[in-house]
Amino acid sequence: MKSFSLSPLALALAAAAAAPVIAQESETQLETISVIGDAETIAELPGSAHLIDADQLARFEFVDINRMVRSVPGVYITEEDGYGLRPNIGIRGASGGRSGKISLMEDGVLIAPAPYSAPEAYYSPTAGRLEGIEVLKGPGTLKYGPFTVGGAVNMLSTPIPQAAEGMVQLEAGQFGENRLHSYYGASTENTGWLLETHQQRADGFRDIDRADSADIAKEDYLLKGRINSAADATYRQQLDIKLQYSEEESGMSYLGLTDADFDRDPNRRYGISAEDEMQNRHSTVQLNHSIQLSDSFTLNTQAYYNKFKRDWFKASEGDLIAAANGGDTFAQAVLDGEADYDFGIKHNNRQYEARGLQVSGDWQLATGGVSHELTVGLRSHWDEVDRYQPTENYQQIDGQLSFVDKSLPNASNNRVGEANATSFFIYDDIQLSEQLTLTATLRYEDVELSEQRYDDPERTIKGAKAENQVDEWLPGLGLVYDVSETWSLLAGVHRGFAPPGAGSQDGFGPELSTNYEWGARFNGGNLFGEVIAFFSDYENAVQNCSVAVPCDNGADSGTFQLGEAEIKGLEASFGTEWALTNGWNMPLRASYTYTDAETTEDSDDGDKLAGDNFAYLPENVFALSASLDSGAAWRVNLTAAYQDEMCVNTECNRGGTDRFDYTESLWVWDAAAHYDFSQDLSAYLKVDNLFDEQVIVNRGPDGARANRPRTATLGMKFVF
Repeated sequence: MKSFSLSPLALALAAAAAAPVIAQESETQLETISVIGDAETIAELPGSAHLIDADQLARFEFVDINRMVRSVPGVYITEEDGYGLRPNIGIRGASGGRSGKISLMEDGVLIAPAPYSAPEAYYSPTAGRLEGIEVLKGPGTLKYGPFTVGGAVNMLSTPIPQAAEGMVQLEAGQFGENRLHSYYGASTENTGWLLETHQQRADGFRDIDRADSADIAKEDYLLKGRINSAADATYRQQLDIKLQYSEEESGMSYLGLTDADFDRDPNRRYGISAEDEMQNRHSTVQLNHSIQLSDSFTLNTQAYYNKFKRDWFKASEGDLIAAANGGDTFAQAVLDGEADYDFGIKHNNRQYEARGLQVSGDWQLATGGVSHELTVGLRSHWDEVDRYQPTENYQQIDGQLSFVDKSLPNASNNRVGEANATSFFIYDDIQLSEQLTLTATLRYEDVELSEQRYDDPERTIKGAKAENQVDEWLPGLGLVYDVSETWSLLAGVHRGFAPPGAGSQDGFGPELSTNYEWGARFNGGNLFGEVIAFFSDYENAVQNCSVAVPCDNGADSGTFQLGEAEIKGLEASFGTEWALTNGWNMPLRASYTYTDAETTEDSDDGDKLAGDNFAYLPENVFALSASLDSGAAWRVNLTAAYQDEMCVNTECNRGGTDRFDYTESLWVWDAAAHYDFSQDLSAYLKVDNLFDEQVIVNRGPDGARANRPRTATLGMKFVF
């Protein structure tokens, strides 16, 4: 694994773009890449939106994005590795598998390795270095796309500071966990820069039979630069460059446990998976340019290039788990290392590239006494996924693994998928009166998809080829009516869309839905809340098939049509702050999501029946956080999150199910205490999973897996 030391050469490789939230920059800079902007803007949006800012993130010092977003209503997470390295985030019923049905962005740019041709996000930005997270649902998602069925998540990187400033953060904790996060940057009137690194290591909490633990080493580097014109220039301009590089080595596996073994030790891992390891590298180049051509018109341009290479060397022995759960003694003996066994470990080796150019213009104008904030945008995007996945054959003899030989890949593991996409949107925020705001949106997506398979390792013999093309116009309307200074009503409707993926055949349609929402907001200073009902009517629900989330027909690649479906639910959030004696105060926040989803019509082949549920979709999700702030040196924070059990397939509503068809419900509590030694130096103690509750949170793809056990960590932060 990687050492914890930093090399000057590695730092020089780093990466990143314009500061995400303009309020944190000097007044001469132009905002280009924030989705929401700031907390005050949320009240003006026609749809549900949430901003997790730097102050909220600092309360618990999470490094797992699952823990960061679980308090946002309408969001569901499915844990996998306990560290959030490859999150599974779903929004309003849209599938959470590999976050493949949401527009996942960093600083306003699509960040999934190949968002059109292979949307499953096997890469996610390092959560521990984020400055904030924006979650947007409703008609406003049409500005970003291509995934508008659920919503958009925009992760915000550290902004360039207004003056010379730096920070060093160190952590050490249980299971060999340690972390370093550091940055330094400076600004002048016309320039700015930032250099940042985040390094994370852990021995892991899963113990592998007859082997070491499943350790983790991830390092991330970021470099930003900025040039901007003087404040009194005729045309104010700003040019930003962002360079980012990260790499990871982690002993992660898809192999879980039988239920009986889970009950005995949820943190065990079978020795047959001892060779499993993920290795990946990610790099980004992003250029942002803004020019203010007049007091009412600004032109923004972003060019980006993302590259991601991964090799997830892992055994897939789900059949052994299923057989052992069914009482097969030989399968259990293999898992225990007591029976000899021949098996293969596949190199899930893939290279991804994505590049694009997006241009948008912001125009403020008035027509007939009605004011408009008009945004028009165009994006040209290309991405590719190249799979070349040989298998290494092993024997387990007397509990030890021995390499035998290598099998070259067949056509399904030797293929290249590609997507060319052109999208266009018009977004008009219309102030019809002092109380009423109407938002009209229109998006167009034109996607050409192809996949070429090869029948020989040298790729001289072309095999099957799939080609597809989809194009859709996606309209949306939203309104906000201010009943009073504290109450407002909102409603919206928009067209949901998700492209079908590179392996889809000609005529295979995209995922399409009509999405409705309506609700109310209240903001009375120290008391605020929001209740929103949502309903999504799917003409065609589509599942992306992967090894991580196989489709109902057993496929682990391509796409699978689920047919017509309905998703309905309710989101509620609430917050207040109580002033106590002697300067102490207690902020409280709570959120709740109820979701009901089902297929509404039998499929032609009979595989899907009306009434079938959605897989890995909890009915109830709840989160509560409370803080006790002395107003001086001490702060104590406590958060609790609940998620219902989930069906792991789409047939639980048919009856005849057993416990192997479900995950388990979970309450998990996290706590953190901070103490400020001075304005610049602070220390904290955080405990994740305070009461050490572990249950089956995931059964995919190969057996039962637990959430992270209780983990205590001590950290210090120095700002200079």
